[in-house]
Amino acid sequence: MAENNNFDREFCGNLAIHQTNSIQDYGYLLVLNSSDLNIIQGSENIADLTGMDIRTLIGTSFVDFLNEEDKERFREEATRQGRTRVPFNSTISGNGFNKSLNILLHISREIIIMEIEEADLSSARTFSEVFQEVRSFISTLEGIEELEEICKTSLAEIRRLSGFDGARMYRFDTQWNGTVIAEDIEGALESYLGQTFPASDVPKQARALYIRNPFRLISNRNYKPQRLFPVINPATNGFTDLSDCNLRSVAGVHLEYMANMNVSASMSIRVMVDGKLWGLISCHHVAARHPSFELRSIFEWLSMEISHRISSVLKQEQLKRSHEILLLQGEIARAVYQRSDIVLGLMEEGYQSLLSLFKCSGMIISLNGKIHFKGKVPPREELDNLLLWASGMGFSKVFSSNELSRSYDEAKSFQQTASGILSIPINSKNGDYLLCFRPEAVKDIKWGGNPNQAVNFDQDSPQYHPRTSFKLWLQTVYGQSEAWSETDIEAAESLKNFLMEFSSSLVL
Repeated sequence: MAENNNFDREFCGNLAIHQTNSIQDYGYLLVLNSSDLNIIQGSENIADLTGMDIRTLIGTSFVDFLNEEDKERFREEATRQGRTRVPFNSTISGNGFNKSLNILLHISREIIIMEIEEADLSSARTFSEVFQEVRSFISTLEGIEELEEICKTSLAEIRRLSGFDGARMYRFDTQWNGTVIAEDIEGALESYLGQTFPASDVPKQARALYIRNPFRLISNRNYKPQRLFPVINPATNGFTDLSDCNLRSVAGVHLEYMANMNVSASMSIRVMVDGKLWGLISCHHVAARHPSFELRSIFEWLSMEISHRISSVLKQEQLKRSHEILLLQGEIARAVYQRSDIVLGLMEEGYQSLLSLFKCSGMIISLNGKIHFKGKVPPREELDNLLLWASGMGFSKVFSSNELSRSYDEAKSFQQTASGILSIPINSKNGDYLLCFRPEAVKDIKWGGNPNQAVNFDQDSPQYHPRTSFKLWLQTVYGQSEAWSETDIEAAESLKNFLMEFSSSLVL
């Protein structure tokens, strides 16, 4: 199969999106020296909040803006050990102003980054009211056992709370392409259900940031970036690392991407499974939209709850499969022991159990210089060369591929029968192997736009732009079988150990 261009690896994945040196304009940012809490850097729009230019504020203490009670509380929060992300609500006062603030402190050894937003005191619903609604949603979620229904219910709830025009659940594959497995949309938004978006749409450094941050909000793609002053952080002697900041400015290429999708606001909420990024809930709105600070705190909470429920359902599926595997492994072991022979045990009594164990369609056993095969396998005249290849590769561990022709060019002639291979060594030094095969599974991928045009470069320039069309682009993939899972590999390792031990016992 011809590979699509890997823009994620080659271009998009190298952009330093954590060092934008500017923020979105719905908030303000100050950087304090950890030792004395003096201001050493800040966003240029801070004058809108304090009435004082950032150049004037450099060297002064942020604490001076607080009342006496909040001063002591701020010092305690800023210097308490063991916490790096601390919410802090306060009121600041100055010449003729008194403002309520929502503040998020990012605390490190050298500096404290303060993300600041003015509190929305006109919010129609209180946090406690929304909390009760979300508790009810979580109770509903806990009673759902199907992954698709969990996704649909989660999207409906997030849309109800946020008011966004649409929400979609993206699930990442092993290559970090994201497929829309559920959506809840209305109005002018296009449906992308079932379509796959290339990894470069959420490049590797952006995925890394989602590991650290539960959500990402861009409330208005037409925002005016607010630069930090001074450009170089005097405490670190470099650009300030904004990796953990919600206010962090957005790469221009992504703002173009949003414009091409005809949306003005977006919000993404991570879904984590086993400590890894499993997917994203992506919300879009045609017009600008800014969820309140309190509501965004709810979305952080929902990120954990939805991740937990999806993890639980996937774990149940895995446990069920693991139980099936244990039963099948027991049947295979009994068959081998009953016949006191690996070939007879696997080829006769244990044959169906082996096919079920690995969901394969045929197998080859090369043992003591003899070749035995059963089921759908490559032509007999191809087997000697295939086994020579396996032996020459020196596979002392289990080897798997769902695209054998990528590793073994001659496999192209029999890819319909054996696109997938699972090689289990019995005695690799003697060329003794068990090979299991899966047939070709022709697959149609519905891309959201041509993946080979995900990035378009200006002529004679390193500058690039995202694709302008997300219309369905169909790709038919040949020469691949269904992928071997981690569970398959673990089962194969277990079978390898059993066959090696049994083979050794016969020698003794």
